[in-house]
Amino acid sequence: MTADPHRPVDPVGASSLFAAIKPVLDAVGAELVHPDRRQPSDVPLVWDGQVVAGVRTAPLHGALDRLIESVEAELGGRLRDLRREDKQRAVRLLDERGAFVLRRAVEDVADAMRVSRITVYNYLNAIHR
Repeated sequence: MTADPHRPVDPVGASSLFAAIKPVLDAVGAELVHPDRRQPSDVPLVWDGQVVAGVRTAPLHGALDRLIESVEAELGGRLRDLRREDKQRAVRLLDERGAFVLRRAVEDVADAMRVSRITVYNYLNAIHR
């Protein structure tokens, strides 16, 4: 039987590794690729001294949207529909995940929350006091 070149290698015990890292990959928008299909930018996933897969990170384009989606999933609702306290928590989570280093992130988060960017800056100032 030949290995599927699109699926990661599955040596004994590695399937539990794949299952364990799946939530992390999903959270950051990454995917596993077969070791033979790794690109130089992929991170090798080594299990018992063998490269069993490559971790391909998501492109930076769309990163803020993915971060917002993950926070919305965690908080159980769209940013625009959250109560004030949950919007403050959303800004804290986005800040912890590095969202605000991205260009126009404050404006885009404010639009998603349907608040002013001054409100988002106020939430950030309260976090960093």
